[in-house]
Amino acid sequence: MQILVIDAQGGGIGKQIVAAIHKNIPNATVTAVGTNTAATTAMLKAGADHGATGENAVIVGARKADVIIGPIGIVIADSLFGEITPAMAIAVGKSDAKRILIPVNHCDNIVAGTRELNMKSIAEEILTLLHPA
Repeated sequence: MQILVIDAQGGGIGKQIVAAIHKNIPNATVTAVGTNTAATTAMLKAGADHGATGENAVIVGARKADVIIGPIGIVIADSLFGEITPAMAIAVGKSDAKRILIPVNHCDNIVAGTRELNMKSIAEEILTLLHPA
């Protein structure tokens, strides 16, 4: 399974997701794409198999992934404080991959009906979605 994890800013969300996948689904290949080098570095340190940075890495990674995981902002142009370009959002949205979007209520993007969960709970739910019992 080819998993693409996309994150921005400091990569804290992606870091936790990559670590959980690395620990619990060892046969998955995880590619970490950060919108900046700090995000990419954090996810690589957490155990991602591959890492890349920037718009073109998101576009190429979205074409190759079976699953894309990231904050909901990865499908909203100009979100995550402007780090998600329109081309990135389009690439993720048009991908044939299954998308697992994390409902992070930041940057004026609020998902109604979601409850505030800590990242550990979100990571556990993602693992269930990736590898159903």
